[in-house]
Amino acid sequence: MTKHPLDPLDEDEILRNLEILRQAGLVRDATRFPLVQLDEPTKAAVLAGEPVPRRVRSVLCDVKTGELAVVVVSLDDDQVVDKTAVDPGVQGQPPVMLDEYDLVERIVRADEQWRAAIRDRGVDDVEKVRVCPLSAGWFGFEEERGRRMLRALAFLQNHPGELPWAHPIDGVVAYVDVIDQRVLRVVDDRKATIPAESGDYTDEALSGPTRTSLKPIEITQPDGPSFTVDGSEVRWENWSFRVGFDPREGLVLHRISFRDGDRDRPVVYRASVAEMVVNYGDPAPARFWQNYFDAGEYCLGKLANELVLGCDCLGEIHYFDAVVAAEDGNPRVLRNAICMHEEDYGVLWKHTDVFTGSAETRRQRRLVISFFVTVGNYDYGFYWNLYLDGTIQLEVKATGIVFTSSYPEEGSRHASEVAPGLGAPFHQHLFSARLDMMVDGVRNAVDEIEARRLAAGEGNPHGNAFTRSVTRLDRESTAARDADPAAGRTWHVVNPERTNRLGQPVGYALHAQGTPTLLSDPSSWIASRAAFATKHLWVTRYAPDERYPAGEWTNQSHGGDGLPAYAAQDRGVDGEDIVLWHTFGLTHFPRVEDWPIMPVDYCGFTLKPVGFFDRNPALDVPPGNGAASSCCEG
Repeated sequence: MTKHPLDPLDEDEILRNLEILRQAGLVRDATRFPLVQLDEPTKAAVLAGEPVPRRVRSVLCDVKTGELAVVVVSLDDDQVVDKTAVDPGVQGQPPVMLDEYDLVERIVRADEQWRAAIRDRGVDDVEKVRVCPLSAGWFGFEEERGRRMLRALAFLQNHPGELPWAHPIDGVVAYVDVIDQRVLRVVDDRKATIPAESGDYTDEALSGPTRTSLKPIEITQPDGPSFTVDGSEVRWENWSFRVGFDPREGLVLHRISFRDGDRDRPVVYRASVAEMVVNYGDPAPARFWQNYFDAGEYCLGKLANELVLGCDCLGEIHYFDAVVAAEDGNPRVLRNAICMHEEDYGVLWKHTDVFTGSAETRRQRRLVISFFVTVGNYDYGFYWNLYLDGTIQLEVKATGIVFTSSYPEEGSRHASEVAPGLGAPFHQHLFSARLDMMVDGVRNAVDEIEARRLAAGEGNPHGNAFTRSVTRLDRESTAARDADPAAGRTWHVVNPERTNRLGQPVGYALHAQGTPTLLSDPSSWIASRAAFATKHLWVTRYAPDERYPAGEWTNQSHGGDGLPAYAAQDRGVDGEDIVLWHTFGLTHFPRVEDWPIMPVDYCGFTLKPVGFFDRNPALDVPPGNGAASSCCEG
């Protein structure tokens, strides 16, 4: 079967990549693969419809020497076509590898200074201490330059089945060089009592008996779903798109189009969550460094859950498996990594007319494409929703276990008390959606739209008038913008070369939730490294190598990479091939109700057609949304 240029890598391709690298002498006993990705072809090459070389991009790390390289293999020619060395002291490190978790725990448990700090806190058996290795970031410590670092906090686990997050051993952290396999430094700050109360949320002592009052909800589609799947291509109602999967970003949607009459009209060429940062607000000596880039440092795709029918997904489900490379370069299959299903979504449109007596109602439906990841203590669900009326929505669900600390008797300005003596530091979850737009063609522009109050006076004698302002964002230097909910600020992605029947440029509007951006001080290291999160919107000119908002080498980067560097080129974005980068997320002041496990919290954004169609595109939806039902029509 011929591969589409955007199809994810399969098992055979990952195995072939490994064999080609072995034959080229690039795989030794100490070689690990932090990241193996499809080397995606350029947009122009895909749109041209011509044969595109199938290539694989691998990051190779020598765990004995720390040597790093990026190698590109041509699967068509069975050969290495490019090899580039990486300087970790300048560029940064590839993502954290799963086998480094056990390694760091062994290294830290063997360090005598750390063991002494643990004993000072009343714990004699270090085998009951779970060492939590975490990405190190960069804070200007010259002794760490060029080293592959992780920092390790500690939690007490009284027995193997216990969730250790309830028992933080606070005030001590180990700085670990994973290549030299030694602890560089132990920070031994204040000594706090280890919280004793259990956090095992499945224990009936906490939850009480399972309730029996919930009656079953059965979701059935006797005639099957309305979508069709051909490999990675999906068609549903007027929508068509391709399902992709990247080990760093996870779920990717390619070439999202809406059929209008006799043609498929493109809306988004490529949509993904390209980065997210979780920045913590506790300035304590043992915790000030806690900032995590879950895509660039941990790889969202590699941490995807294998979903279970009836728990993660309900209804008539279509699953897609995902294939990633393990750290030895061999394929690892994630069964049921992506879930796709239809959902009823209430009323689509409705009117009861006073003059004619007619009453019409149509029901909304959406197609949901989703995946879930677990990154340490937190779990995130990413849900792309497509609606019958042409709306696109991304909803992110955050759940799991809040990161914990001890909570001082005198209280804290930087954490909530969620259980006796147990704190949960304040933090943010800030996501960056990369939206490679293609609204009815590759030449797009962005207009910033705001509601404007008009003063009473000439032309507005009664003071009732208001209007809107339209500002074209013309260059990258001026297209880094903040949301303004009070002004109803939206951004319209328009195609100046295409108009609707009224002569208006066709477009799609980005509706932002407008929640806080990065709250860390602008002078901080994290503000430099996560500069993408300081604005709700960035607009850049498309470039195939500009994929990541915090830069290619996010792990231990020194700042300034990614969007600040892209935007500094100050390219024109008016009527060009453009990419929108949208920051959205949650600012989390944990509640008592978030412990011992957090109910889902939500964030996201919406893309709505604005002048894209000549009229409501859902007029043809049948009464009852496909079912025979006289109650939906007059």
